[in-house]
Amino acid sequence: MTNIYDKAHDFANVLKDLPEVVAYREASKKISESPELKKIVEDFRRIQIEAYNEQFQTGTVSDATKEKMQKVGSVAMINPSVAVYLQSEAQFAVIWEDLLKIFNDAIGVDIITPNS
Repeated sequence: MTNIYDKAHDFANVLKDLPEVVAYREASKKISESPELKKIVEDFRRIQIEAYNEQFQTGTVSDATKEKMQKVGSVAMINPSVAVYLQSEAQFAVIWEDLLKIFNDAIGVDIITPNS
């Protein structure tokens, strides 16, 4: 019989060494070591969440929030370390979402969106 925990550890070891994961980990470390960079990312996240909440609650994002997103996004993207972090995070997010879909399919229960 297959030991699922051994397979999970094998999977974790493969995941740990993926170029996208290595890049994300390295970019994250740079951000965490700099209070200035960390604040830029936190500000970016705060506006993202605000926009998401507006979209969820009202079906649209206000012009004021769009303007804030543009300003904060511009600051984030002109900083090379923050830009690399956000890009590597997005690449990792695609992999993670794909993996969750694979797990969902294996389980046979839609644990991401149970009502769909």
